[in-house]
Amino acid sequence: MAQVQLNHIEKIYEGGFNAAKDINLHVNDKEFVVFVGPSGCGKSTLLRMIAGLEEITSGELIIGDNDVSSTPAKNRGIAMVFQNYALYPHMTVFQNMAFGLKIKKVNKKEIYKRVMAAAEILELEDLMDKRPGQMSGGQRQRVAIGRAIVRRPKVFLFDEPLSNLDAKLRGQMRVEIAKLHNKLDATMIYVTHDQVEAMTLGDRIAVLNDGRLEQFDTPMSLYNKPVNLFVARFMGSPPMNLIEGQISRQEGSLRFKNTSGNLEFDIPEGLEKQLAENIDKPVVMGVRSERVSDKRDNESIPFQGTITTVELLGNEQIITVMGLSDVIISRVSTKKIYTQGDSVELFMDVSSFYFFDKESELRII
Repeated sequence: MAQVQLNHIEKIYEGGFNAAKDINLHVNDKEFVVFVGPSGCGKSTLLRMIAGLEEITSGELIIGDNDVSSTPAKNRGIAMVFQNYALYPHMTVFQNMAFGLKIKKVNKKEIYKRVMAAAEILELEDLMDKRPGQMSGGQRQRVAIGRAIVRRPKVFLFDEPLSNLDAKLRGQMRVEIAKLHNKLDATMIYVTHDQVEAMTLGDRIAVLNDGRLEQFDTPMSLYNKPVNLFVARFMGSPPMNLIEGQISRQEGSLRFKNTSGNLEFDIPEGLEKQLAENIDKPVVMGVRSERVSDKRDNESIPFQGTITTVELLGNEQIITVMGLSDVIISRVSTKKIYTQGDSVELFMDVSSFYFFDKESELRII
């Protein structure tokens, strides 16, 4: 397998549209890295440049120890799994998986050995004589992955491979892909717009937005230490609650007051030093939904609101509350079932607050 390095990668299309803006990241050998972001952020373009399906405008792409920036796709040592499977409908599973090796004139004995080894890993042995039209979406995707495995590439690339599957199959295939990574001990780069998929699969995640790399880190670091408002909003389901306001000094201590003036509290002593440079500047306070509770504790700030929506998820419910002139989302237990229109008192955990500079959108704390 191999490491992948992107050094100052740019992609500018005719007409001046910049789809990738000075991207720098390093995928380690045998690492599973996920590119995630909203539609149009440049993640698939970046993957296609690694694959050699898009030309790089400027920058350096290294796979292993070789600069492959101008190397044809077929010589890069990569294999790509597409969203739409791209299987030949008239061929059997065996023939689909063997086709790339046959084109390369690999001998029949070696082809059979590789195909059957991949079929065993993916539990496709009983489907080798079937055609794509006779199989489920999950089975077809496993065949597409098997076709990549038999090539023994340096790097596996996945372009939203699960987006055509229903929710149950997506969950199953996520598990299968994670198991496959462990079995093959391979370098994998995976593109998705689904941040839950990214969190569950990636060793590290590259969060992209408008052609820029916002943050590249482990799933839990992205969730717990977002570098800016975009990452804070994007990573996490439900998204982080964000409340605009200002920090001021009153009677020797720092206080936060939201824009509408109906939420005000003292900044904990441990955070005062970090926020001192933001006094009288507009800031955004953030708190995760699981830190907004219907139970009071010593570190909590109360507020009143009216429930606008309730999502029951079995052992918990997600309630959306109109309060503080902001919509606040809370993840609470189902010991008490809430309904739309209920008045509720909720409590925000002060110790888990984030603060962002409103102008730069960078995290202060």
